[in-house]
Amino acid sequence: MLAALSIRDVVLIERLDLSFARGLSVFTGETGAGKSILLDSLGLALGARAESGLVRHGAAQLSVTAAFDLAPTHPARRIAAELGIACEGD
Repeated sequence: MLAALSIRDVVLIERLDLSFARGLSVFTGETGAGKSILLDSLGLALGARAESGLVRHGAAQLSVTAAFDLAPTHPARRIAAELGIACEGD
């Protein structure tokens, strides 16, 4: 489960930290409110390729970090261990 999303210098977002509770999370808003920017940011955290146009004007680079809350037996933990990635807590 996605627990947190931290966005820095993506399009119009200078700095945003979101925390998610268990259950369904929904983003709503008018056209141009930034919903797609949030989804693009999540995509970047999951490995999507970044385009230079996503970097906020005046910033040198962007940064997106996602934290996941996974059960101890979740397959992603095994994969991370096989790749030598420490996977404790988030």
